[in-house]
Amino acid sequence: MNKKAELKTKKTRQSVTAFLNALEDAGQKKDAKALDKLFREVTGWKPKMWDGSMVGYGDWHYKYDSGREGDFFVTGFSPRKGNISIYIMIGYADYSDILDKLGPHKLGKSCLYIKHLDDIHLPTLKKLIKLGVRDLKKKYPGAVQ
Repeated sequence: MNKKAELKTKKTRQSVTAFLNALEDAGQKKDAKALDKLFREVTGWKPKMWDGSMVGYGDWHYKYDSGREGDFFVTGFSPRKGNISIYIMIGYADYSDILDKLGPHKLGKSCLYIKHLDDIHLPTLKKLIKLGVRDLKKKYPGAVQ
């Protein structure tokens, strides 16, 4: 039995550029624009807005062994009050050696929380994004576009 998940988080037609330009905090806007450039460079994908506050790169149709399936972005970020959330959908469990080189951060399952982009080592972040995309493609062959 296939169960297509009805996610709260959905792709929108909102402009990424308009979203980034509308950020009120100057530091947050600078970081978000730098992240957009970094994600475009690393992934080669154009961003799309998800749920009005997440900038996502790539498309991923997932289907779990349970039969549950849905659509989401492969990687991305969200400038939030107090921190920036960076999403690597495969999760961060296997990247502890790399994360040690990143700089100050907190972790969720698929979320990396940082305060400011200047606080972290950007080549390490690029490596995390590349590995996350690569590993998601390996785990779900044909599901990442």
